[in-house]
Amino acid sequence: MKTTALTPVHISLGAKMSEFAGYNMPIVYTSINEEHLAVRSSVGVFDVSHMGEFLVKGKKALDLVQKVTTNDAAKLVPGKAQYSCLTNQAGGIVDDLLVYMLDENEYLLVVNASNIEKDWNWITQFKGSGVKMNNISDDITLLAVQGPRAADALQPLTKVDLKAIPYYSFVRDRFAGISNVIISTTGYTGAGGFELYFDRKYSEKVWNAVFAAGKDYGIKPVGLAARDTLRLEMGYCLYGNDIDETTTPLEAGLGWITKFNKEFIGWDALLKQKQEGVKRRLIGFVLTDRGIARHGYPLRDAEGNIIGSVTSGTMSPSLKKPIGMGYVTISFAHPGSEIFVQIRDNTVRASVVKFPFLTVEKEVAKV
Repeated sequence: MKTTALTPVHISLGAKMSEFAGYNMPIVYTSINEEHLAVRSSVGVFDVSHMGEFLVKGKKALDLVQKVTTNDAAKLVPGKAQYSCLTNQAGGIVDDLLVYMLDENEYLLVVNASNIEKDWNWITQFKGSGVKMNNISDDITLLAVQGPRAADALQPLTKVDLKAIPYYSFVRDRFAGISNVIISTTGYTGAGGFELYFDRKYSEKVWNAVFAAGKDYGIKPVGLAARDTLRLEMGYCLYGNDIDETTTPLEAGLGWITKFNKEFIGWDALLKQKQEGVKRRLIGFVLTDRGIARHGYPLRDAEGNIIGSVTSGTMSPSLKKPIGMGYVTISFAHPGSEIFVQIRDNTVRASVVKFPFLTVEKEVAKV
């Protein structure tokens, strides 16, 4: 397994380590609920250095980004980022990613750890002259400091006014005595906070500075298990679970990052799907009976017919209700629809709700 620069630190803290996307990663330190609620109420730190980073530079850099991603990167200016997708010719999702515009003719693409090699090979096949690409994944440490107290905790470490950075924006400045740190506000938890990209040789220095600064705020290291429950409460997709090459952005509710004012790979297939209408859609649901929905469990209608399948599920630590995501035929994709989750030999009632789960507490309470 690969390791991040902070793997020895996680082990020394007693983290339960396990393989994830080929990396030896911290899954949980104390308990999923404790770490989850720490992020929701105060501040927690994730080592997500396993993510991939590609630099794309040159006069044709924007042309390449526009060709391989669904969102409109032409709208970006230096200091702004956007969520986007790589799609194949059939409109299936090769990966979801972040696109940062670092400077004129210079972009940073942040991809999922499990797809680094696949994404690199996919994008480079479309690279013509006028573009240089560099895979800097192994050179970068990435910390996600998440939670409502993240700005207060981190502010002593930089002169940048952290609270003044808009959502999906970033600055490059000094942080914890280190120059050229990217401080961004993209997030994956719905709790607010920052992502810190910097040279991996400073990993322990920055980690220690962050925890020293956050001591009075009860800062905690957080594993990937809580990262999963946090993103699920927001209805954020996880590649390999909720989206993959067999699902399209339109089916996954990602039409808002699929811009048809420019042509991209899979543009024609997705335009046809948009015009004809999707036959299935990714939905959120709350179980009204006991049980936890797991990836792959069938979803059924009241007559027992299979109408889809579960892609993600958990017991929500914030709502204390079992929640899940899955694809269903379009007639059952409306909030309030009653569906059933087959959990082994049992069929458990569930109700479709709007994303994110955290903003539908009243609806959740009803079911």
